[in-house]
Amino acid sequence: TTDHISPAGSIPAQSAAGVYLISKGVQPDDFNSYGSRRGNHEIMMRGTFANIRIRNKLVEKEGGYTMSFPEGRETFLYDAAMHYIDGGTHLMIVAGKMYGAGSSRDWAAKGTYLLGVKAVIAESFERIHRSNLVEMGVLPLEFTADQTAESLGITGHETFAISGLQDAFAPGKLLDVTATREDGTRLTFKAKARVDSLVEIEYLKHGGILQYVLRQAMSVATP
Repeated sequence: TTDHISPAGSIPAQSAAGVYLISKGVQPDDFNSYGSRRGNHEIMMRGTFANIRIRNKLVEKEGGYTMSFPEGRETFLYDAAMHYIDGGTHLMIVAGKMYGAGSSRDWAAKGTYLLGVKAVIAESFERIHRSNLVEMGVLPLEFTADQTAESLGITGHETFAISGLQDAFAPGKLLDVTATREDGTRLTFKAKARVDSLVEIEYLKHGGILQYVLRQAMSVATP
């Protein structure tokens, strides 16, 4: 749900956001909540995918943790994302049904984008969150009807390549996704681009709706 992606509740002291606040001299009694600090991107980025009940299948415990590759080290998801961004590695989320269900929370898409996620592949999407992802420049992909991450044997230890984005990209186009496993073997499968209109394609081409609007305004203003 969007609450798992971007929680609004209290900030645990042992979370990435809590550790950051303590480093700035803020005492745990003064943390307040993610919702009260939604204007602070440093907190909200660290809070993305940090619900205490979220389960990332790359690690055993619940919360905002993941495994950092290639080291195989368990760490805060935020720290791993910054490591990947520094190395120029784009990220993709692998999910199940009705990804992004729940309240319409803008930070669920904004935080995803700021952590360097370029695509989300899921069995299905909640309508508003799918739209929010596109507007942030994140590509939503859906497995075909007879496929899931489990049926394809996807574990999250793979690297992914998406083909067909530049060649006659159209709403609902089936794209080739190639997953390369740690042993070098590859699996290629089809996924549907959940980009549902021509204007959404323009948003993605520009990297998001804000970039699109700014470039449109600049082109009009240029004599």
